[in-house]
Amino acid sequence: MPDSVPTLPAALALAAEGYPVFLLGRTKRPVANCPDCRTDREGHQAETCGHLTCHGFYAATRDPDRIRAQHRAVPGGLLAIRTGRICGVAVVDIDPRNGGRVLTDLMPPTRCVRTGSGGWHLYYRHPGIKLAAKLRGHQGIDIKADGGYVVAPPSIHPGTRQPYRPVGNWPVTEMPPPLVELCRPNEAASAPAATVTPIGNGRGITDPAALLAANLDAVARAPEGTRRTTLYGAARGVARMVAAGALTAADAYAALNAAGRAAGQSHRDTRAAILGGFRAESVATEGIAA
Repeated sequence: MPDSVPTLPAALALAAEGYPVFLLGRTKRPVANCPDCRTDREGHQAETCGHLTCHGFYAATRDPDRIRAQHRAVPGGLLAIRTGRICGVAVVDIDPRNGGRVLTDLMPPTRCVRTGSGGWHLYYRHPGIKLAAKLRGHQGIDIKADGGYVVAPPSIHPGTRQPYRPVGNWPVTEMPPPLVELCRPNEAASAPAATVTPIGNGRGITDPAALLAANLDAVARAPEGTRRTTLYGAARGVARMVAAGALTAADAYAALNAAGRAAGQSHRDTRAAILGGFRAESVATEGIAA
């Protein structure tokens, strides 16, 4: 199996169907941002950046000229589709390696892709509501919707060297109500409780406890693919509370760290996002993180 296959024809065909597409690197990770986008600039937003390959799925496009330019800029990259309400599709991602399987009583036939790792991508019309990242009560089944993406055929899986390939010719169908119900987020469990109590009102902060809870809640509710960026933004907000005297730096770090880990971020990424946010607000970080 070759290291890569031509994906431009497939990308153009998907765009013509209405799917926003973009290219990943050869390891299924987004292409690195350009130097301008790696710099923390005031007002720089991933959604409106407009750079050709920066910010992962925010670079997704239906524009044939931009798609051709992306292929020139990222030769051999894996083709990916941005999912969610933006293109009207939610993908059920079934990974047998983690116990996932097709649940025929819940998942009617629909557009289907056999993944390069031996799993399945089932494409359904997005039901128009917020969806959780995982199918409730079932291991090895993720939901790719707002803030997500999936690798598309004919890309080659970087680990197995097997292609992603379409299976059958079913059209994209509606997600049935029982499946929608299991895709709904558990709102009661999604927001981590604040682990610390602010030490005072702080300068210009009317309700520190509510402000802290709101920042932590933003991390808990961030869609997959945006959680590290959201954690960084929350860290900046909480760092301003520290600077105002409403919270100690150590307690702020502890609360943010718990929120980041609960959102599925690694220890390394969580620590980097928090410390980066603190430094951006000129809050000292010495001795607050192991």
